[in-house]
Amino acid sequence: MREFEFIEWICRQGRFDPKVVAVGPGDDCAVLNVSGEKLLMTTDQVLDGVHFSLAEHGAEAAGRKAAARAISDIAAMAGLPVAMVATVAAPKGFSQADAEAIYLGLRSGGDEFDCPLVGGDLAAWGESPGPLQISVTILGRCAGIEPVLRSSARVGDVICVTGELGGAWTTRRHLQFTPRIAAARILAGQFAISAMIDISDGLAGDLGHIADASGVAAELEDIAIPIHDDAAERKDPLAAALFDGEDYELLFTLPEDEADRLMDANPLDVGIGRIGAIVAGAGMTLLREGQREKLEPRGWEHET
Repeated sequence: MREFEFIEWICRQGRFDPKVVAVGPGDDCAVLNVSGEKLLMTTDQVLDGVHFSLAEHGAEAAGRKAAARAISDIAAMAGLPVAMVATVAAPKGFSQADAEAIYLGLRSGGDEFDCPLVGGDLAAWGESPGPLQISVTILGRCAGIEPVLRSSARVGDVICVTGELGGAWTTRRHLQFTPRIAAARILAGQFAISAMIDISDGLAGDLGHIADASGVAAELEDIAIPIHDDAAERKDPLAAALFDGEDYELLFTLPEDEADRLMDANPLDVGIGRIGAIVAGAGMTLLREGQREKLEPRGWEHET
């Protein structure tokens, strides 16, 4: 089973009433029409040994990351988180103190955005031991801003990214990031953002999602990609920025005149990189030292 292929298969199976389900599987959140309002819904999970190390990082950090990952999906749609529910599958012999630490981590991740933990479920592995698993579902609202989808990039758009990329796994940054809720609200509220996604799987993988969903191609320029200091010591810092994932920055597209206006004003509390363009066709290209290379849409992907 390959994650991206399975998600594509799920998207082909969907049969929804468009009066209720405005956006189904395949974007960062589902968009539901409820009593005349558009609501956002997303879910995410973290596993010990995959997304964190319980022995190294502790239960509270795991809880906070679980909440922040799901809230970052709300940011990708320019929404506001409202409430979360969580489920925990605890390993055999898990202590009361560790369970309380998970709660504190979940709560700290939500409290930053007035997103309370309002319910959930707790189970424990039996004789067949399994790892700590935390799943979080977030409900969000649009609050006057239309949800920004992955599927609306247009030929001629500029590709931009917030922050710096790469090497999040080499430090605790993959545990301590802040979802870009405020930045997304400013971007979508003040500029004509056409498509947006949060970078969890890696710049190349997530840009591939935008390109595929929008039916366009993308070109990136190597020297324009902002590389985090965490990746500077890597053998290939650019590859780290392209493929590492876990950055949770915003990747977005917008018309060129809007990009010029954004770069001149930059009303965000984080840097913005103008890294490429949306072009006609399919696939992705990297301009590296003046040479054009095919860029594979790979990054973090669950594979069994």
